[in-house]
Amino acid sequence: MKKRKICVIITARPSYSRVRTALLAINEQPELELQLVVAASALLDRYGSTINYIEADGFKIAGKVFMVIEGSTLTSSAKTTGIGIMDLATTFDNLKPDMVCTIGDRYETMATAIAASYMNIPLVHIQGGEVTGNIDEKVRHAITKLSDLHLVSNDDAKQRLIKMGEYEDKIHITGCPSIDIAKQVLDHSKLDFDPCQKYGGVGKYIDTSKDYLVVMQHPVTTEFEMAKSQTESLIKVVHELNMPVFWFWPNPDAGSDGTSNALRTHREENPDNQIRFFKNLEGADFLKLLYHSKCLIGNSSVGIRECSYLGIPVVNIGSRQNRRLRGKNVIDTDYNQENLREAILKQVKHGHYPIENLYGDGHAGIAIANVLVNAGIEIKKVISY
Repeated sequence: MKKRKICVIITARPSYSRVRTALLAINEQPELELQLVVAASALLDRYGSTINYIEADGFKIAGKVFMVIEGSTLTSSAKTTGIGIMDLATTFDNLKPDMVCTIGDRYETMATAIAASYMNIPLVHIQGGEVTGNIDEKVRHAITKLSDLHLVSNDDAKQRLIKMGEYEDKIHITGCPSIDIAKQVLDHSKLDFDPCQKYGGVGKYIDTSKDYLVVMQHPVTTEFEMAKSQTESLIKVVHELNMPVFWFWPNPDAGSDGTSNALRTHREENPDNQIRFFKNLEGADFLKLLYHSKCLIGNSSVGIRECSYLGIPVVNIGSRQNRRLRGKNVIDTDYNQENLREAILKQVKHGHYPIENLYGDGHAGIAIANVLVNAGIEIKKVISY
């Protein structure tokens, strides 16, 4: 029997953790053949060399697409997307997949969606139907309209896609694969590694047996000119709290140079600060580090998704995660320093929250592979309204 070829595109470090268990499940399905393509910042050392983690997990790479234009501006993001369309089209022409899977809402995923759609390859979208701030909102819903099959995290997302005119039989609630990793961490939560020794990083050594914070702060594309000042406000508050901090480098979005500049300036002006900077950690290690922290601070979706399942206190800052379904573990605030300080201290004092299954129960990878085995392959799309 001919195997159904499923081409999955990984464009950034969050994309891999968001789909890793699905990749494993696809590999285990005798009716499916995984074609894994690694592209964009997932290939670059500057953003943590995600491809190294992919290869260490034993996955065969079917293609690499170098497409990132340096500059961290709106123009470089648009040009990166354009290059991605051209080079992914060549990749798809060579691999001839039966289906293409794209994950989430980063601007690079738009290139995947456009290339597959114009080549008459059925497009599968994982994590559509959600709402946030940032340009991700436009990208996510645009990919929805280009997609032929939707694998969503929850009923909230499903109902939104139905309102957008997508047929219910093309929408499957599978949960988010990143919750699969969170479940594994919850079952084996011991912090059994030293992050400074295992991953290096830059800055002060942190003893994880004592209280510490974790920060993930990304630029907001629609506010990219404020990325530096927003980061300056946050790092000033964190520094004044006088607690050890694991701080992770930003994604390659417009404004990331401003974020990075603020971090480097602070590091140079405060050589004795208690901050350790990292590019990337393997997914399970990262969640273990989070689980044992006093609080996650910043604007990453991990605070909304995985942390709700793990019950980790989160201070979510600004507009990047606007209106995304969130649990009781999240306190929302702005960049006002007094508000930030108050929210962080409140979460540090609170401690862990009860588990909430807002984004799945930890079995999304298998559910996704099962849908890909049984789903019809169609490219003729009729809208239900």
